[in-house]
Amino acid sequence: MTKEKRYQHITKFTVAVDCIVFGFDGTRLKILLVKRGLEPEKGKWSLMGGFVNDNESAETAANRILKSLTGLEGIYLEQYQTFSSPDRDPVQRTISVAYFALIDINKYKESINTDFEAQWFNIKEFPNLIFDHGDMVHLAQKKLQYKAASHTILFELLPEKFTLPLLQSLFEDVFDTSFDKGNFSRKMLSTKLLIKQKEKDKSNSKKGAFYYKLDKKHYQENLHKILKLIPNPNQLL
Repeated sequence: MTKEKRYQHITKFTVAVDCIVFGFDGTRLKILLVKRGLEPEKGKWSLMGGFVNDNESAETAANRILKSLTGLEGIYLEQYQTFSSPDRDPVQRTISVAYFALIDINKYKESINTDFEAQWFNIKEFPNLIFDHGDMVHLAQKKLQYKAASHTILFELLPEKFTLPLLQSLFEDVFDTSFDKGNFSRKMLSTKLLIKQKEKDKSNSKKGAFYYKLDKKHYQENLHKILKLIPNPNQLL
C-alpha cells in the first residue's frame, strides 16, 4: 500500500472564507449580515463565512457559503484580503480569505432567505460583529471607495434617471463623509459626466429636482474628475 504523501513537520491550520456584501436599496448603502450558526459566538451578528473543503477553491467555497447562508448566487465576489492573525479565531488557527461584492438590493430582494436571519443594515448603523469581522468590513469599505473613485460602479446602482440629491446620498455613504449640497452639485456637474434632463422629481418638494443621466459616450475620458469630489483622494488604496 502506497503511503499517502503529505508534508511533514508543518503547522496545520484551517482555511475559511468570509463574504462582505454591500447593497444599495435606492436610498442608502447597506451591508448584509447573518446570525452565526455555531459556537463560539453562536447567534451573534456575523459576515457570511465558513470553511473551505478539501476539494474546492476559496472562490468556489465563497459562492457556496454565500448561497447557503443567504440564498444569494450569481453575484461577482472580488477577493481583496487575507486575514491571518494567529489569534483571530479562539477555537483554532484559522486563515480567512475575504471577498466583497456590491449589488442592487432590489434586484435580489426575492433571493434572500431567512434561515440564518439574513438582514440588511445601514452601513453607518450596523451592530458589533464577531471576531475580526469589523476590521474586514472597514478594509472592504476602503476597497469600495477606491473602485468607486476609478470606475462607474456607483452610477450602475442608480436608475437610468436620477437626481443629484440621490447621487449625493450614495457618495456620502460610500465615502463615509458629508458634502455641502451646493458644492457637491457644482463639482459633480463640472465633471461633465452627467446629462441634464427636462423632467423633475417632485416627490420630495414642490420645486422638485432635475433628473440626470450618465453620459455614457464620454464617461471614460471624464471619470478621473470624480476625484475632485473625494476628500483626501491620495489616501485611497
